[in-house]
Amino acid sequence: MLNESIRSLKGVGEKRAALYEKMGIATIGDLLEHYPRAYEDWSAAVPISAARPGVPCCIRGWVVNAPTEYRVRKGMTLYRFRVTDGESSLQVTLFNNRFAAAKVRRDMEILLYGTVVFDGRRAEMTSPLIEPASTGQRIRPIYPQTEGLTSRMIETNVAQALERISALPELLPAALREQLDLCDRLTAVRNVHFPTCSADIAEARRRLVFEELLVLQLGLLRLKRRNRAQSGAVITADHTATYTAGLPFTLTGAQSRAIAACVADMQGNRPMSRLVQGDVGSGKTAVAAGVAYTLIKEGWQAAMMAPTEILAEQHAATLQKLLGNGVRVGLLTGSVPAARRRELQADIAAGKIHFVVGTHALISESVVFARLGLVITDEQHRFGVGQRARLSAKGNNPHLLVMSATPIPRTLALILYGDLDVSVLDELPPGRQPVETYAVGSDKRERAYGYVRRHLDEGRQGFIVCPLVEEGEEPSTLRSATEVFRDLSANHFKGYRLGLLHGKMKPAEKEQTMAAFAAGEIQLLVSTTVIEVGVDVPNAVIMVVENADRFGLAQLHQLRGRVGRGRHRSTCILISDSRGEDTRRRLQVMCATGDGFRIADEDLKLRGPGDFFGNRQHGLPQLKVADLAEDMDLLRSAQAAASAILAADSELEAPENKPLAAAVERLFARVGEQGLN
Repeated sequence: MLNESIRSLKGVGEKRAALYEKMGIATIGDLLEHYPRAYEDWSAAVPISAARPGVPCCIRGWVVNAPTEYRVRKGMTLYRFRVTDGESSLQVTLFNNRFAAAKVRRDMEILLYGTVVFDGRRAEMTSPLIEPASTGQRIRPIYPQTEGLTSRMIETNVAQALERISALPELLPAALREQLDLCDRLTAVRNVHFPTCSADIAEARRRLVFEELLVLQLGLLRLKRRNRAQSGAVITADHTATYTAGLPFTLTGAQSRAIAACVADMQGNRPMSRLVQGDVGSGKTAVAAGVAYTLIKEGWQAAMMAPTEILAEQHAATLQKLLGNGVRVGLLTGSVPAARRRELQADIAAGKIHFVVGTHALISESVVFARLGLVITDEQHRFGVGQRARLSAKGNNPHLLVMSATPIPRTLALILYGDLDVSVLDELPPGRQPVETYAVGSDKRERAYGYVRRHLDEGRQGFIVCPLVEEGEEPSTLRSATEVFRDLSANHFKGYRLGLLHGKMKPAEKEQTMAAFAAGEIQLLVSTTVIEVGVDVPNAVIMVVENADRFGLAQLHQLRGRVGRGRHRSTCILISDSRGEDTRRRLQVMCATGDGFRIADEDLKLRGPGDFFGNRQHGLPQLKVADLAEDMDLLRSAQAAASAILAADSELEAPENKPLAAAVERLFARVGEQGLN
């Protein structure tokens, strides 16, 4: 039954099935796991006089007069009628909705759901949802939807599907359900779609969230354990002292601890699998170099994959300086000429190049390593797990080091990088200056631009960052980076060398622009968030972020990290006219601290995990019902339960665990080509 096509439901023809397919729904089982994102509470109607302004509510009443039609202008028709609950009356206005108006008749008892606005003693509802009172007062689900497929259509189809279901396969062992007092799966699914009260929703969510997080944690733990069950490039000695003696600076305590943890991992019989997470400027590259140095001195090769060519070039140059002439670093990217590429590949295959830095070009079939012992990925969230696995497959179960400059709360790191051990670089190297940050209104824009010009005149460089303009937004609301670039080039920064960078440019154009900026040929770069992870330009000291309220804290922090990378004092100016309390709090946090981990924690509290999970490129499964900002207690329970289950049954082979094993395989089917096998 659950594997039946969605087409078997009444009203789902070819067109509607195609719309469901766009949302990843092909079967009845998929539909039942398409959970509501919110609810409308029609279960408790309130008197008109008790309605709270601006708060959605349900009103029950009788229609006083049939709707009257008013032609306002071409393309705009209003329908107005009055409703009474016996004590007070309410004017209802519908816009261009003849279909709804035709269903309303005098003396009919109806339910209205919407927001009541009071103008003195007069109450009005505009464009409410309308139902005959005979349908009954209930809690109605609101579903994620796509154009052409409404929440009401989905609700009708879900109701049909549930009528056919008398039982659902149970994933959780009975003993675990009893221990945690969780309802059975069928009850949870019925109640999450069609609850009779708020307690039903809470009980259903608790069961479904726990189940989802348990399956995820089981998968991540199995990934980690299977990685650890394999033998890697075992290191017999520690050469860190020789590496640090050759450095022109002293490592921070956090850097030294991270290198020591990595070397200890590599001295074991299982491959290292570790995340080094550090704020912008915390010295992750020096850690990677130190780890690679010991491995290379033991006769192995290392490879580092970066998300862009210019970043790969920068890493290669930095690593060569850190490692010295005794270690040969090679650079392999898509733009390397064919003859040079063949020469590089021959040297890599012969073991003459010790450390290879590159982009996705590293995972092409023509790249063969003599003795690959360490794989490093920079900004891991820019790669899928499958890409990481393909590079690792070029060695005999090599060690893995993942670097990320995206500060992530530890609770989220357990999800994003649950298959890795974590080292945190929570100290900045001596000499790093904090970036002075100011939040101002648009009335101070001219003054901010003057401040930018002063820095450019002193030979420094800067950024103007614009938010992405979403389709359908009014042009007056927001200006695109292209519009800002044209305006600044012709007016405020006429005579200066400006560059433009945005996501719709071809990769080669983006690389060319960033290279020109890094070389000092461009003084001021007008950009969208594509610079969030970008090249290190120590001469860039000033940044202006337009409409800063459109960004999350974590994103603003990443953007700000593009300045303050040299010896000059740096400044970030956040422009926003938003008066919202959340916006004010977020911008205050940005001005008050440069600690990325504190900022990440604040962002999680204020906006939820969207900034960390909005970009799915990290390749982990999509969560359907869990909200990690709210469900941390359930996450901890799921982690404890997953550890206990695997301690007793590492391969999930016991009869009571087989449904969980199948669920893990299904959930991770999209992770990467290696799956969990």
